[in-house]
Amino acid sequence: MFQMSRDMNLDWIGRPGPIGRAMAAMDPRMDMYMPMAEFTPLFWMWAIMMAAMMLPTLVPTLRSYDDLVRSANGTRAGWLGVLLGYFLVWVGFASVITGLQLALLFGGAIDMLGIAKSPYLAAGLLMVVGAFQFTRAKEVCHGVCHAPMTYFLGHWRTGFAGGMRMGLGLGAFCVGCCWGFMALGFVGGVMSLLWMGLATLFMVFEKLPQIGHAVTRPMGFVLISGGLALLVHHIAYGG
Repeated sequence: MFQMSRDMNLDWIGRPGPIGRAMAAMDPRMDMYMPMAEFTPLFWMWAIMMAAMMLPTLVPTLRSYDDLVRSANGTRAGWLGVLLGYFLVWVGFASVITGLQLALLFGGAIDMLGIAKSPYLAAGLLMVVGAFQFTRAKEVCHGVCHAPMTYFLGHWRTGFAGGMRMGLGLGAFCVGCCWGFMALGFVGGVMSLLWMGLATLFMVFEKLPQIGHAVTRPMGFVLISGGLALLVHHIAYGG
């Protein structure tokens, strides 16, 4: 991601230089090779970024399974199965969001840097993801991610295949919990190290047992307020 940011002439915050601004304005249908308009390089960017962003949030899950290796009939093969199943789900989600980015790009909704062209789209994404923080779906998915031991006890399977099955289930709940913060990449820029780094940091906070439940709804208020502020600013000052 850092290398692609440099290639697109972005700084670590995600601000484009002169070359980056020219790239952002390019038509993705031009007859030339553009990685940000091609599925394969874009998919690998998302897949590697997903792995880097989600690995810290997976630590409590792997620690919980590690406890079961010592106290029950968990195995190292099962531990690896959990890890593989979890990442298979996120790689699948990477392919989905890659397709979404290309659809938005060729539909004219985002630029070549992956940033929403319309403040209405950016504000709408902020408010939708913020509102999701208050839903029952978020509560259920976050509950599983926040307390993986409960999931293991209710869905216990032994061996590598059993671990992978549980990893697939945990990964699905984790996607349900965190999809919105990935989608917000289209607001601040999918290649902004600062923006995506903040998303990663918050997802880690959500998984911490001491404060996880305490930060979910306040973040919803922050996101909705940010969306409303962006909307009001655009209406009042014309962007």
